[in-house]
Amino acid sequence: MILYRKAAPLRIRRAAAPEPPFWCATSIEPYSRSGARLWRASAERRAGGAHHSIAIDYLASRATAADRVEVTVTENVRTELERARIDAPVLIDATEAPEVVFRRGEEVLRFCDEERINALFLTSTRGALPSLDCGSYAAAFTIAAWPPDQTAIFEQAHGTTWGVVIPVIYPITTDLDALNTLAENARANGASFFAAMPVDVDATAKQAIANELQLAADDDRYAMLFHADAAPIHLATERHIAALAASHGMRDFVAPPRWEERTNWNAAVLLTLTASRMIAMELDLDLAGLIARSARAVAELDKPLVRVAEAASLSIIEVLDDVSRDILQEWLEGAEPSFVEYVNEQWRLSRSSGAPL
Repeated sequence: MILYRKAAPLRIRRAAAPEPPFWCATSIEPYSRSGARLWRASAERRAGGAHHSIAIDYLASRATAADRVEVTVTENVRTELERARIDAPVLIDATEAPEVVFRRGEEVLRFCDEERINALFLTSTRGALPSLDCGSYAAAFTIAAWPPDQTAIFEQAHGTTWGVVIPVIYPITTDLDALNTLAENARANGASFFAAMPVDVDATAKQAIANELQLAADDDRYAMLFHADAAPIHLATERHIAALAASHGMRDFVAPPRWEERTNWNAAVLLTLTASRMIAMELDLDLAGLIARSARAVAELDKPLVRVAEAASLSIIEVLDDVSRDILQEWLEGAEPSFVEYVNEQWRLSRSSGAPL
């Protein structure tokens, strides 16, 4: 059963520094957390497939399942946005079917357009993209591949700045053939990035997967789902998705709007991405911690890095470690930082062969 309720407050959250996987300074949710991501229709459930009964909270990185939910919808989007402090880049969470009905995410994007605020519009394969006349100012669209077998929306995104994020959930989105098909489909429709998103799968979601895939107790997948640590295969799949992205000519992370600009926020994204991958691979954890600390410091700087580099040198920013300073200097000069490339090459690992694609 689905109950729709209006007059919910607009959820606006701010981050002091970029965080994976969306890297935005402000996130805006026009639908309630419990409603927009726990929505499922009985017709979809009868259509079959575990992914139809699992829904995802993309900001909390959590998958769950529910039979009865409430969808609360913000009524006065513009009024609340005009009263709020909005820092760019913005993430607009407009996933799932409520956006098809209410279009509140599109209203938020129109406001960002008018105010010239960089925005990342997040939808899903059973959601909706905004109208063609919306998102003209520095907007990028991210389509969550959930459910992963409903990709008609990829064709609708063709011709825009867009990419795919894949919630990694065993055994639905860890299948190598399915991932390759998604990558080929995304690239054929002009996607600029193809990225993984780690997801915490709660007990209700695991049970829904087992029930709808009809997994018997002696099935290896059942044992992996309930009795084993799925973290290694999830991590291996994230790295495999990165390798797929590189082999298909796409970025392997969600690129914020105006990623090509040398802003402090983008610099912090670059450092945080590098540090998070090092930590996941357990590669020089002490250095990874220093780079992560430098990323936060860069995000909080008052002066633009570009001006600091032009007027003096990045060495005057005492909180930067040596490796972060070298990374940023190369990046400001328009080059791909060599240390970042080294980490990325280590990260992009094909799960099937154990070697980079």
